[in-house]
Amino acid sequence: MNIWEKNKKYGWLYGTVLGILFLGVGALQGHLADIWQKAVMICMECIGIG
Repeated sequence: MNIWEKNKKYGWLYGTVLGILFLGVGALQGHLADIWQKAVMICMECIGIG
């Protein structure tokens, strides 16, 4: 990963932008609702509601 070695000062920024980009692509493909539903179900099971 040569890009991380060259830009140590702004490496975190590249990772953050890449993460936001992937989240946006997933949301545009309709996967956001699936992940949200799974997160809600896990949370409900943890607290004992569901």
